[in-house]
Amino acid sequence: MKHVLTIAGSDTCGGAGIQADLKTMSALGVYGMSVITAVTVQNTMGVFGCQDISPEIVSAQIDAIFTDIPVDAVKIGMVSQTETIEAIANTLEKYHPQNLVVDPVMISKSGFDLLQPSAKEALIRRLIPLATVLTPNLPEAEAICGHRVQTLEDMAQCAKEICALGAKNVLIKGGHLQNDATDLLYDGQQFYSFPAKRIETKNTHGTGCTLSSAIASYLAMGMSVDAAVKEAKSYITDAITHSFSIGHGVGPTNHFYRLYKKAEMPYE
Repeated sequence: MKHVLTIAGSDTCGGAGIQADLKTMSALGVYGMSVITAVTVQNTMGVFGCQDISPEIVSAQIDAIFTDIPVDAVKIGMVSQTETIEAIANTLEKYHPQNLVVDPVMISKSGFDLLQPSAKEALIRRLIPLATVLTPNLPEAEAICGHRVQTLEDMAQCAKEICALGAKNVLIKGGHLQNDATDLLYDGQQFYSFPAKRIETKNTHGTGCTLSSAIASYLAMGMSVDAAVKEAKSYITDAITHSFSIGHGVGPTNHFYRLYKKAEMPYE
């Protein structure tokens, strides 16, 4: 079994962050491990608070994994402060993981700043150059590139700009497009398009976390980047299609839908 490490924040209601990452990894048949960067206070209605874990403890968690267990892929999600970004980059540079997926989480769906504004430059300078795959949505791509990203042409231009910052591959997610949810992958030489019909549901909590963790899991299995993205896109589409309506707000995706279906268990 392959081993995948997630470095991200904790989500109280289990739909995003560390919890979504570990569910995704388990569903796809890899062994998930975690380094917690922050503890958030959130539910389906929004994010109401955040306490960062000290950079020293974040680094120590990474060391504890790499000095004991083989790591086939790493996914980085929510990292809110400059000092933590620097600590993660410095520590990972010691171990040179083969596959590193960076999901540049910046703002929650409810508008809570998950990345401190002062930390954006550190993310661009330290984490993007380490990324095997960077997975920004349209608002995150706009924040990184500094201009509007509203069309497929804009996405292609922004992907080139982000590759120039050091990322080996850039997947710009089209969930915020006006029509279908088409994702665009750029590997520094050519583009790959991953179209999907828009699913009419409000339950999309943790979709970015889930997709990036799925990509990391498939990369750990030895897939090429474009194949990993294709399989991850299929997985998250199923998970959104069969998402849950829990709580009073934005519900989570169904990480184990395929397993429940195979086992003929209730899943909705």
